[in-house]
Formats: sequence, C-alpha cells, structure tokens
Amino acid sequence: MTDEQKNTPSGTEQREENVDLYALFFKYFAYWPWFVASVLVCIISAFIYLRYQAPVYNVDAAVLIKEGDKKGGSSNNPMGALQDLGMFSMTNNFDNEVEILKSRTLIKKVVNHLNLYISVAEERMFGYNTPLYKSTPVKVYMTPEEADNLEEGAKLHLKYTMNGKLDVKVEYMFDEEKQETEVSFDSIPAVFPTPVGVFSFTKNDSVPPLEEDMNLVAYVNSPTDVTESYVENLSVEPTSKTTTIAAISLQNTVKQRGIDFINCLVDFYNLDANDEKNEVAQKSAEFIDERIGIINRELGTAETELADFKQRSGLTDLTSDARLALEESSKYEQQLTENATQLKLVESLRNYVNNPKNANEVIPANVGLQDQNLGSIINQYNTMLIERKRLLRTSSENNPAVININTGIESMRHNVQTTVNSVLRGLQIAQSNLERQARKFEGRISSAPQQEKEFLTISRQQEIKATLYIMLLQKREENAITLASTANNGRIIKAALPSKKPVSPKKMLVMLTALVLGMGIPVGLIYLKDLLKYKIENAEDVEKITDVPILGELPLSKKPEKGAIVVQENQNGMMEEAFRGLRTNMLFMLGASQKVVLFTSTQPGEGKSFIAGNTAVSLAYMGKKVVIVGLDIRKPGLNKVFNLSHRTEGITNYLADPEHTNLFDMIQHSDVSPNLDILPGGPIPPNPTELMARTVLEDAIEKLKERYDYIILDTAPIAIVTDTAIASRVADMCVYVCRADVTPKLGYQYINVLRDQKKFDKLATVINCIDLNSRKSGYGYGHKYGYGYGHKYGYGYGYGMKK
Repeated sequence: MTDEQKNTPSGTEQREENVDLYALFFKYFAYWPWFVASVLVCIISAFIYLRYQAPVYNVDAAVLIKEGDKKGGSSNNPMGALQDLGMFSMTNNFDNEVEILKSRTLIKKVVNHLNLYISVAEERMFGYNTPLYKSTPVKVYMTPEEADNLEEGAKLHLKYTMNGKLDVKVEYMFDEEKQETEVSFDSIPAVFPTPVGVFSFTKNDSVPPLEEDMNLVAYVNSPTDVTESYVENLSVEPTSKTTTIAAISLQNTVKQRGIDFINCLVDFYNLDANDEKNEVAQKSAEFIDERIGIINRELGTAETELADFKQRSGLTDLTSDARLALEESSKYEQQLTENATQLKLVESLRNYVNNPKNANEVIPANVGLQDQNLGSIINQYNTMLIERKRLLRTSSENNPAVININTGIESMRHNVQTTVNSVLRGLQIAQSNLERQARKFEGRISSAPQQEKEFLTISRQQEIKATLYIMLLQKREENAITLASTANNGRIIKAALPSKKPVSPKKMLVMLTALVLGMGIPVGLIYLKDLLKYKIENAEDVEKITDVPILGELPLSKKPEKGAIVVQENQNGMMEEAFRGLRTNMLFMLGASQKVVLFTSTQPGEGKSFIAGNTAVSLAYMGKKVVIVGLDIRKPGLNKVFNLSHRTEGITNYLADPEHTNLFDMIQHSDVSPNLDILPGGPIPPNPTELMARTVLEDAIEKLKERYDYIILDTAPIAIVTDTAIASRVADMCVYVCRADVTPKLGYQYINVLRDQKKFDKLATVINCIDLNSRKSGYGYGHKYGYGYGHKYGYGYGYGMKK
C-alpha cells in the first residue's frame, strides 16, 4: 500500500463522519418542541422589547477648530522660547480642544442651559412613552441646584385637561423613604413647593390648544447624572490627522434635542474660549477703569484749584519773562510729565503683581507701558497662565505637563517682579534727573510775581493729570476694540443633522439575535443536560467511555405475558432484527472453534439474562444446537426468562458433586425451539465463589461442547462479585451488557479494566432498553430500523429488577 493510500481517508471513515453528523442532527431534532417554544418566546420578547424601546437617532456635525501659532521660538508665540528651553512640553492644541468639547464642565453648562435634566413625555399604556421636548403643552421646571440635591430624581404624573386644569402627582425620595404628593391647579402658571424643592408649571404658548385631555409624565434628574449620560453618548473625534476639523455626534431619542445640544455645545465652547482669549484684555479694562476713576477725581481737583486761583487773584495771563522761561523748560516739563505717568503706571502694576490675591490672575498688559521688555515678559507670563488653565480643564494638578508649567510660571512671575522693580528704579532715576533740569528754570520763574509762580505750579499738576487721563482714555478705546474683535475659536462647517432612521434599536439585528437565542438556548440546555447526566443513554455515551465493539443496541419493549423471550421464529419485527444484528456481529467476532459466550454486566437489573436468553433463541432459530447455562448462581434468572418450572436441580448440583451427579440430567428442554436447551443455576450454594473456582467447571463445559454448537453463559454482574471473573477462564468471548438510563457511566468504565487486563480473549458490549420514543436516543435507531413497527422491546431481569 502506498503512502498516498495510507493517508487517504477510507470510504468507511467518511461514512462514519456523515453518520455522526446525521446522528447529531437527529439528537437535537428530537427536541424540536423545545426549539419551537424557545424561538417563539424569544421572537415575542423581541417584539415587546422593540415596542417599549424608544428609537435612538444619531445627530452629527462638523466643527472647524482654529489653531494658534505653534512655531516654537517665534516672536508671536511667547511660549516658544520656553518650549525650546525644555521647561515644559505643550500638549497638542487641537487634541486639547477636542477634550474640552467633551469635558463634563462644558456639557453640564449645556444641560443646565437647555434644562435637559427635565424631560416630559406623553404617557402611554402600551409601548414607550413618547418624548415631547419642545412640543409639551406644559413646561416643568426646577432649579439645577435643587435638582442636583435629589436623591434618586423625581417622577411627576401630569393630567392636563382641555379647560386648563392640571392634576399633579409627584414621586420622590426624601430621607431614604419614597414620598408621594398630589395637588391640583385650576390654571397655570403654578408652583408646587415640596421638601426637596419647588416645581413650577407654565403653559407652552407655542403648542396649539389641546383637543382632548392629555396624560404626561415628567422626570427630573440630577444634572450631574444627566451630564454623565450625555458624556457617554457624545463622540468628538478628529476627521483626519491633517485637519483641525472635529466630528461631533450624539445619540438621542429626540432629533431636535440632539441638534440643540450640539449647537449649544459649540456656542458655550466659543464663549469659554473667547473668555480665555480676552482674560488679559478684561483685566486691563478693569485696571484702566480703576485708574481713570482715580485720575478723573485728581484732575477735577486740579482744575477746580486752577479756576479758583484765577478767580481769586484776577490773573488771566503770565508776564512775558515767565512765559519765556516756561517755553524754555517745556521740553523738560513734557518729559517730566510722561515719566511721571509711566512711574504711576509701573507703581500700580507693582502693587497688582505683589498682591497675593492676584497670584493666579493674568497681569494687565495693554495699559500704556512704554518699556517693551516688560511688556514682552508680561505677555509670556499671561500666556503661560492661560495655558495652565486650559490644561487643568482636561487634567489634574498631578499631570507632568501641569507640574512643568507651574515651575515655569513661578520662575516667570519672579522674573516679572524683578523687571517691574528694575523699570520702576529706572523711572525714579529719570524722574530725579528731569526734576533737576527743571529746577534750573525755576530760578528764572521765581523772579516772577508770587501769583504767577503759584499759577505755574497748579497748571503743571493739571497738565500732568490731563495727559495721563487722555492716555488712559485712548488705551480704554484700544482695549475695547480688542474685546470686540475677538473671533470664535470654533466654526460649524457642517450643520447638525439627525439620521433618518434610528440607529438603535436595530430591528433586524434584534430579530436576528432573538432567532439565534431561540435556537441557541435549547442547544445550550441540551448540551448542559448532557454534561450533567451520569447514566448511559445511548451508543454515543458508550463510545465516549470505551472503544470496545458494540454488538447491538436493543430498544425497550413491552413484557410478554409469559417469560421474557421476544424473538419469534420467521418474524421480521424490530426485535427480531435487533437480535439478528447482535447475533451476526457476535458470530463475526467468534472464531470457527470458539463456542462459549459469557454474558455479564456492571450491576443487577441491566438485562443480561434477557439478552443472553434471546440471543440463545436467535442462534437456535439458525438450526444450531444451543445450551444456555445459568452461572449466576447467587440469584438465578433463567427461570423467569424462559418461564420454567421451579426445579431445584441445576449446574450447582454438578459442581458440588460431579461424581454422583449426571450433568445432562440437569438440562431442561426449551419449548421455544427444539434446538435450545437450558441448564439452570440450581440451588443457591453457601460457597458460590469456591464452586466456580473448581476444575469441574472446565469439565462441564467440555462435555457441553461435545453435544452443542454454542454455549451461552448467563453470569453474575462482574463489577459486584468475583464469580464471573473466575468463570472467565472457560469463555471464548464476553458480552458486557449495559442498560440505558440505568447503568452509571462511572460503573461502566469497569469494561476498560477488563479490556486492559485481558480477562477475556474477546470483549464486546450491548446496549439494552433504549427508548425509541425518548429524545435521548430516538436518533440512534432512526437510520437503522426505520422500517420498524414502533413496538417497545428490551428487558432487564435479575438483580434489582422491578416487577
């Protein structure tokens, strides 16, 4: 035989595989009522689920996020130099903006603004409650603060009539106890105070008048819990790696509510982003307004003093000498005024920076400072503060990026303080120099009359205040322009649009899942049932335990009126065919000179005597001379099988006293067939094991061989007593009987012990009492005895047999 032929599966193996699949199909097909019931229950459950599950729609939009300058080290990006120095690492700006859009803080603002923590639906008896959103005839309201304090939310049952009457039933938890309160209002608006907060009810004017009474149900939940729900259902993802476009999608049961949520989310995002961008300008505006108020009061005082002086002294103009001296010193006076203005600004800035309350606040920058280095350092410091706040919105203080930027901010703040002090000292020195130069002209001015000197002093103070006031007004206008010209950070480029069909529940998927579950549940139960069963039920169980050949499978049958012989001559019933198959397989295993076949089992009640007797009858119908010997001498069973008269003589008489007993005198002729004789067990001896061990047993078998073609030995259960193991020396073949739903799998494994110890030259097994009408084994005969008549057959005689 070639290697190719060896490796090629034989036709027999392929047929066995087909038979296994066929048998597996019939195994589960036998439980078809289970499958029908399971599929019906699952399909009905799916219909009910779809009926009571509100459809969920997907609303999506696209937002273009403007990115700031990321070029490190550029003059336009004060953070760049610090990034180049490695003081901290900037998080990708676009990723930060995406996280901000998904942040709980921003979403909660939207939830509170749109009152999404309150939902109203039309109450229905069958099916899900229809959410109304903006189409509700009655608006229900509770403040977000009160709603956040609710233990488990509140449920309101509303009945709104056509005449405007409103009946309210409120269910809520208070002090861990469920409370119910009812109230009626003849008209709305109305308020209803409760221990957990105040509920208000107003009429929705955008809804047409009711044509019939309407039952509503309102749910008031914690805004925090609702926020978590929207966080789970909201998706914000970049459309690609090369763009700054964020795709926003939200799943919601109301299309318009999803659209409003996304639009409001983008609006609040832009509002927060603009507030961050304008934080420096807003602080500068506050600083400028405060300084304008102070300078305005000082300027008013100076102008009042000047007017009073002129009115009091009657002075209208200076002398020509004083005017000339004043014109000569105008350059110094102008520089002195400008320097004094800068000095006051820097002093105010120093006080602001050194104030601990402003440690985490940006420093006013656009206030008219002329020192470019100081302005640049302040811009860098403010940029770092804004970036820190942005990082904290999506992370914690323990984030390495936050820790790094905190270190940079602390260092930069110290740098700002040092620079402010340095600029202040420089301005103070410049002020002293300018005042020294100005004093040179005071000598010439001092020669003027006293009234003119006093006038010059007052007018100088008024000029300084006026110059500073005008400069602050100019800076306020510039700052206002900056605030007004701030552009939104996000722009909707794809308007929010809901899906036409619900994304959940998906009807086809639900029905398919129900069908799969309907088929899978019975399969799982049957498989689990097979795992839990501990008794043999069919040939499949036997094949899993042992590889010993199976001679046949005998179905369950009704007990005959007399005896237990079910095989009839010249009949083609299912029982006859079953034993013919067993007989054929047995003879095929026996050699030409082998005549002795031993029948045994694991325990009593498995039908070994029944099978041994009917096998002997089947052999006799072939024309063979057969004798069946009752070697189950502890509890003889052949008398019941063949309906024999109760005679006391049997094989035990011969074994006990062979010299004075004629073996053939113990044999009875069967009335079933002239070719069949029976050697009963005889009286029960006190020493059965010793009798079986005597050599006289071999002598008896040899004598029987001379007269009979086949000798059938009906022995005791081999797993319980040793008699059968002792008698194995005279047998050419052992037929090990097991009974469906009786023989335990664990006990049946003893057949493998016999196989491994080679107790018998040839070993085979038979399965008895398979119920063809049972799901457990119906498939086992469907392909073997399909032509049968449906009669039950198979017996169990012997130990433990129930009558």
